[in-house]
Amino acid sequence: MSSLTAPSPSSSRHWLAAALALFLLQIVVLYAMGRLPICECGYVKLWEGGVNSSGNSQHLSDWYTPSHIIHGFLFYGLAWLLFRRAPLTARLSFPVLIEAAWEVLENTPIVIDRYRTATMALGYSGDSILNSAMDTIFMAVGFFAAARLPIWLTVAIAIGFELLTGWIIRDNLTLNVLMLLWPVDAVRDWQAALG
Repeated sequence: MSSLTAPSPSSSRHWLAAALALFLLQIVVLYAMGRLPICECGYVKLWEGGVNSSGNSQHLSDWYTPSHIIHGFLFYGLAWLLFRRAPLTARLSFPVLIEAAWEVLENTPIVIDRYRTATMALGYSGDSILNSAMDTIFMAVGFFAAARLPIWLTVAIAIGFELLTGWIIRDNLTLNVLMLLWPVDAVRDWQAALG
């Protein structure tokens, strides 16, 4: 590579520091909003398998973790289209900004109420700070995976995640976005039948 296109190690470190600063800002803002650091239950689990439980969106990972990995796939593609010549760490800062902003917005009363009324998340009370931070980390995992994997495999994994979570919990990224933006009664009824 020529010196015009090869990122310097210090430039890469600066961009990585920017992504980390955005991530830490997300945590600070959520704390300032009064979000609980961990589950109200007082302990931390590696996996929360109950979708309609009080532990959902409170622990390290849950059935919505694949959606955040898919966010990383999608954001990698978007960053590649918009900032193709930028170093990978610079491209990472853009998705971290988007994901962090979403995590903050998702935990505002207006979005929490929207989830309760329009989606299958009837008892949703927002994420713990830990869960929200892990959502951003899983997005970054997806981002770096998309940077390394062939496109066909990234797409296959995304489709697999969507089908798996759709089958097991009757929800996935596609349905979540659909129901948040434009609720469909038939989908809500189908999701409610999971019990």
